[in-house]
Amino acid sequence: MDGSGGDSGSMATPVQKKVHEAWRVYQYYLDKTTPHSTNRWIGTLVVFLIYCLRVYSIQGFYIISYGLGIYLLNLLIGFLSPLVDPELEVTDGATLPTRGSDEFKPFIRRLPEFKFWYSMTKAFCIAFLMTFFSVFDVPVFWPILLCYWVVLFVLTMRRQIAHMIKHKYIPFSIGKQKYSGRRSSASSSGGSRAD
Repeated sequence: MDGSGGDSGSMATPVQKKVHEAWRVYQYYLDKTTPHSTNRWIGTLVVFLIYCLRVYSIQGFYIISYGLGIYLLNLLIGFLSPLVDPELEVTDGATLPTRGSDEFKPFIRRLPEFKFWYSMTKAFCIAFLMTFFSVFDVPVFWPILLCYWVVLFVLTMRRQIAHMIKHKYIPFSIGKQKYSGRRSSASSSGGSRAD
């Protein structure tokens, strides 16, 4: 009984330790990118352009691109949708205001911006890796897939925009009124803080 104590079940192999350490380093750098949204999206744009260049140069893997497009459309719908859908759930808690006299409740997305970015970037990377395996290069007539995806996008966005209009919410802060808070009123009234 030399393994007495609680350690016998938690013994990890050296491979598991290396994988765990690599995951911690990856998560550390991923967490450091959180406040740099512009740089993150520029990086995703670069990955997208590399993927497009790869698909264009080998003239194939259109089924992968179609599946990627459907997945990105699904992510976009989650990004534009509120956390609590007023049509599906009747709640006593936070709901979207429907009139100007209603209490302000902030728009909370079903899919936050960081997860939207991360899922999108990961999808582009996986699709790029899939282009190196010929088993995924299914011969299809790509204009039909493109037309079908465009029709699907238009119908889905029309439904989403109708939902936004019906429940009177805007998922973006562009054009919304911004309040400066207490700092500007304190600095304009004399400068000393007596709070």
